[in-house]
Amino acid sequence: MSRPCHDIPVFVIAGPTASGKTALAIALAQRLNAELVGADSMQVYRHMDIGTAKPTADELAGIPHHLIDVVAPSTPYDAARYATDADRAIADIHRRGKRVILVGGTGLYIRVLLRGLQSGPPPDDALRQRLTDEARDLGWPALHQRLRDIDPAAAQRLHPNDGVRIVRALEVFAQTGISLTEWQAQHRFAQHRYPHRFHVLDWPREALNRRIDTRVTHMMEQGFLGEVQALLGAGYSHDLKPMQALGYRQLCAHLLGNTALADATEQIKTETRRFAKRQGTWFRSEADALATPPDVDALLQSANAFFGAHPR
Repeated sequence: MSRPCHDIPVFVIAGPTASGKTALAIALAQRLNAELVGADSMQVYRHMDIGTAKPTADELAGIPHHLIDVVAPSTPYDAARYATDADRAIADIHRRGKRVILVGGTGLYIRVLLRGLQSGPPPDDALRQRLTDEARDLGWPALHQRLRDIDPAAAQRLHPNDGVRIVRALEVFAQTGISLTEWQAQHRFAQHRYPHRFHVLDWPREALNRRIDTRVTHMMEQGFLGEVQALLGAGYSHDLKPMQALGYRQLCAHLLGNTALADATEQIKTETRRFAKRQGTWFRSEADALATPPDVDALLQSANAFFGAHPR
């Protein structure tokens, strides 16, 4: 493998939702003179706090956490912009003599930052419109089934209503004759962008499911419904991409009169458990990811060895 294009060491704590990533990262940062860089595609949005499980100032205990509250919910944000913003944050942390801990559950963001990734051939607007029109007639689950037939790995990662990514995967196959998963494997950059150690928190399935249910209940008690009401009241449409995210979508449906609150809450729990399973599938596909029990002492030992091998 060729030399990384950056020489700043990055210690990664990743994992599915509700796996305790942030708490462990904060505990490590306190011991390692480090700062955190988020890798969460929802925590970048301002005003979306409870539903994205953003850490509070008290929880951070003075540890800076970068790449949170970057843009308004109405502003487009993608993996390419994330990599640019994260590069800037990492350079700033390093310049101030601190170590870098990358923490989050958005596998694509982590992959693009650490390795770079060609996401496919250029978009075809006409083809994209035809697929979108089909979805309007047949429904997104029908297109998701079509994707399952040609790219089972991508279909397993994507929710049946994730229209943007379903269209992109079908578009790549139509343009190239190969699946998006295969295309990405063939075009992945050979060199890592940063020297890194990549830990993925590993929980027994039932234990993680209990943690997810507890988290959703706590979010509702904290005022998640009020947060969604405030976003709608501020003019953020329920059709915006962030407002269609897990939890926000179900509570928007309730506020629009389509779902009882109890049913919406149960849907959030069910869909979050499914989402966590897809996250696990993604992280298991990463060749350099280390499945790791959520133990701070083991992570600290690993971090000390890693940073010792990559001095500042």
